[in-house]
Amino acid sequence: MSYKTILVHLDNSPRCAARATLAAQWARAHGAQLVGLVPTGLYDGIIPGDAIVAGGTDFIAESAEYLRRRAESISRAFYEHIRGAGDLPHEVRVVDSTAIDAVVQHGRTSDLVVLGQHDSQDDLDTAPRDLPQRALMELGRPVLIVPYAGLFEGPARQAVVAWDGSREAAVALRAAIPSLQHAARVTLISYRRPGREAGDDLLVREVLHCLRRHDIEANAEDDVTEIEVGDSLLSRLTDLDADLLVMGGYGHSRFRELMLGGVTRQILAQMTVPVLMAH
Repeated sequence: MSYKTILVHLDNSPRCAARATLAAQWARAHGAQLVGLVPTGLYDGIIPGDAIVAGGTDFIAESAEYLRRRAESISRAFYEHIRGAGDLPHEVRVVDSTAIDAVVQHGRTSDLVVLGQHDSQDDLDTAPRDLPQRALMELGRPVLIVPYAGLFEGPARQAVVAWDGSREAAVALRAAIPSLQHAARVTLISYRRPGREAGDDLLVREVLHCLRRHDIEANAEDDVTEIEVGDSLLSRLTDLDADLLVMGGYGHSRFRELMLGGVTRQILAQMTVPVLMAH
């Protein structure tokens, strides 16, 4: 198993360059084709109020022209950035579609999809705020979500795997194997509540043996926590100086509303390092 096609979502946000840089570093490390995906926003894009000249005769045509120029600018910046960083197979796909539809359709033909965490301070002219959550539930592919703050160099060297024995955790662990093979240290962390005895139901020893067969040496921690698991996990990431978290994404979609588990929701809101998730 390897990542041979890595897709990164490109938009007009301030963090797009940092996201593209990390995606390029992962693609280079894995010998992958890097695909920059630019949804034009023709069907769901946010157009700044000053982007269209007041009193224009054809607002729809002028809006479409603005979205086209914006997509071309994003594509050009990506090409220049990647070419300036050295030789790397890459391409740009400009798609007239909603952001979520474009990410899902093109992401399903990729091995890894790189998205950005929503920044509540940057609501203008960017992707929908629930793009990572919806992509996680609909893609069927692992998603690497990059925080809206901080500098990150890939591939990850200090990785943490959140393990609770669930289907989602197993899917995420499997999807993360190519990235864990590059890590200098991998720590498998499980949490339990006070009064609950440590047991063999999580099969931690077997997980470690499985990883070793993939040439991944990992350590395991079984910790008791009285606070929220998400808080404990975020704190431990800092203690270990981690630069990657691997975890399952919990939740289900009901009609058009996304219902996420508490830990998933908290990590997506408060992440401090890139998070590789799968559902």
